[in-house]
Amino acid sequence: MKKVFLTLFSLFLLASTILAGCGSNKETASNGEGAKNIKQEITLNAMSEPPSLDPALASDTTSGWVLDHLFEGLYTKNQKGEPVLGAASDIKVSEDGKTYTFTIRDNAKWSDGDPVTAYDFEYAWKRVLNPETGSPFAFYMYYIKGAEEYNKGKGSEDEVGIKALDDKTFQVELKAPLGYFDKLLTMWTFYPVKKSLVESTPQWAADAKGYVSNGAYHLTEWKHNSQVVIEKNEHYWNKDEINMNKVTWKMVSDATTYYQMYKTGELDLIATLPTDVIDQEKNNKDFKVIPYFGTYMFMLNVDKPPFTNTKIRRAFAMAIDRKAIIENITKSGEKPAYAFVPYGVDTPTGDFREVGGDYFEENVKEAKRLLEEGMKEEGWVELPEVTLLYNTAENHKKVAEAIQDMLKTNLGVKVKLANQEWKTYLETTQQSNFQMARMGWVGVFVDPTVILDYYLGDSPNNHTNWVNKQFDDLMAKAKVEQADQKRYELLHEAEKVLMTDLPFIPIYFYSQTYLTSPKFKDIVYPVNRYPDVRWAKKVSE
Repeated sequence: MKKVFLTLFSLFLLASTILAGCGSNKETASNGEGAKNIKQEITLNAMSEPPSLDPALASDTTSGWVLDHLFEGLYTKNQKGEPVLGAASDIKVSEDGKTYTFTIRDNAKWSDGDPVTAYDFEYAWKRVLNPETGSPFAFYMYYIKGAEEYNKGKGSEDEVGIKALDDKTFQVELKAPLGYFDKLLTMWTFYPVKKSLVESTPQWAADAKGYVSNGAYHLTEWKHNSQVVIEKNEHYWNKDEINMNKVTWKMVSDATTYYQMYKTGELDLIATLPTDVIDQEKNNKDFKVIPYFGTYMFMLNVDKPPFTNTKIRRAFAMAIDRKAIIENITKSGEKPAYAFVPYGVDTPTGDFREVGGDYFEENVKEAKRLLEEGMKEEGWVELPEVTLLYNTAENHKKVAEAIQDMLKTNLGVKVKLANQEWKTYLETTQQSNFQMARMGWVGVFVDPTVILDYYLGDSPNNHTNWVNKQFDDLMAKAKVEQADQKRYELLHEAEKVLMTDLPFIPIYFYSQTYLTSPKFKDIVYPVNRYPDVRWAKKVSE
């Protein structure tokens, strides 16, 4: 996720401080032996530099992990992962389900003490939609009246259904009723930004100095490519519910290194364990495996040979042994992926993935036949050279090497490997400067729409250059369909179109592995985000 974690999010898609006890905040807690003062501080590992801490520009799970602690939208999530009112104290919905009127909390404030206003929300959302901003997640606002037209340069800002009626009243008009609008509003793209700050300081989000947020924490330090530190925001309206005073993310990408840092106590929580230690850690009380609503995949650039040919794309997909990857490399309870939407979406007829089933199977003989036919169609005696690109991380390297070997053994195709650091990697893939590139996609909430949106023709995340009008039309119809059964049917049809053309190769549906120090309790592990530590408590030193 992005971030992708990333994927995740490499995503997710997904950095910790070595000195976790260097703050001055103290909180009284019980460790089972009586009360004593324990510094409520935790050290995490983000694995890489957050590409952006501007809510309008972030598109990966690493950035999102930090932003989710710094900001709060109209809705936020509780400890059960349910959407609850955040910066808004009240919500009224019109009878036709299209107009939402929010009341901003009287005690909602920025980290500098100034009040959060409805005008800040209006400014932030329209800034996301402004074509000049270049927000990669602007399309998530296309449910709003006039939003898509404005973002695509075909309409004006004044025609967008976003308006502050006064300091405390914020009104949103949708194109059609949307049953999951509250879930959508919990994602960082819908966070407010302080209008006066952003207008006066265009680079306001580049470092900690002058950075202002409205959530549970404020940014106190950002040593680029080293660490990010946030501390409890004393101006946050719900600060009494926040237990953890200080959170530090280190940025250590090497799995062996951050594993050793955990073992020596330099890190309190790590995600994505080195694959060679999972077996020995499985019986450790610190160990957790959490299902993760996302898909690990390899994007295929349909404008670059040999992936200009559909049969060749399918041949590559059919020649990869997913079971061998998840059993011998990742080892974290992942499920092999023969489709795009993961398991976990309940529908009237059952789990969306179980109902949709698989769209292809692993079959080396058939893969060879398709490769030969594809090459013949293109007039190739030899297959054009293929380079597989991945972002620097030990686990990604091992998966890439395994796929390289499988393609050579099963298809006789020699694949070169190349890797880049995460921020550079994002820039490279955003420019579609690749043939075959690793990516992970994690849903911002649990619904097929937010997974399938990735490959919309105008999605800024779709770097494969694949555009299919039938797919886009089906997705558009699904988003305004009010009957659940019909909506899911349309989404199944859309996924079928995507999986027929295969502009990507799905590898597995995510699970996430964690080691968490027993010194901490009440950490939340969402199925589509990295851990939320707002309510975490350190109970022993």
